Amino acid sequence: MAEHTLDPTLLSLLACPQDKGPLSLVRDAEGNSVLYNPRLRRAYSIDNGIPVLLVDEAREVGEAEHEAFLAQG
Repeated sequence: MAEHTLDPTLLSLLACPQDKGPLSLVRDAEGNSVLYNPRLRRAYSIDNGIPVLLVDEAREVGEAEHEAFLAQG
């Protein structure tokens, strides 16, 4: 698996398309980087280094995964 990181400047500019709030860069259980909105508990994938910020493409996050994401900062 190729590692992709987001430029810190880009990350600071990205916002959730639903509530327009900030997103956190975290790793899911499979080790993939995702952008996470803890307010709505939605995770947005990053496809080949490109954030997929589409509400219809986001996935809901359960309680255990939410806690794990919060622990990552």
